[in-house]
Amino acid sequence: MVKHREIEPSDDARVAEIARYNLKKFHLDLPGTVYFDPELDHLSAFYSEKPDKRWYFVALDQDGQVIGGAGFAEFEGLDDCAELQKLYLVDSVKGKGYGKDLVQLVEEGAKAAGYKSLYLETHTNFAVALQLYEKMGFQQIEKLCVTQHSTMNRFYLKKL
Repeated sequence: MVKHREIEPSDDARVAEIARYNLKKFHLDLPGTVYFDPELDHLSAFYSEKPDKRWYFVALDQDGQVIGGAGFAEFEGLDDCAELQKLYLVDSVKGKGYGKDLVQLVEEGAKAAGYKSLYLETHTNFAVALQLYEKMGFQQIEKLCVTQHSTMNRFYLKKL
């Protein structure tokens, strides 16, 4: 299991940097993506607003440096549903199981918070991530009218 902890204010800039780097690398530094989310630069505050319903995990390397993260928060589009949010990693650890571990942490946390399902929005440009989600039991669904990120073109749901 990936070494992790809850996000802290001192992690905000690093997590935002990792997210924006990945979005830019995959040509998604566009309006309608997380790239322009106002809370991206202050994730610790967003997730601490409702600690019983939201959580963000930062992944750490052996030296305790932040190398990525993932979180969940309430999703208004479906009953008892959380959204898997902002799963991003630095390039040097991709393909080593960190993404899978983070998804499992999010699933366990969301279930413990009382959610019955987990929703996510992504894009076909993230081909490797799509494979991971599908391998982990997420089922592709039609776009819901309540999506926050209009540029995203793939939508998934998993029962917890």
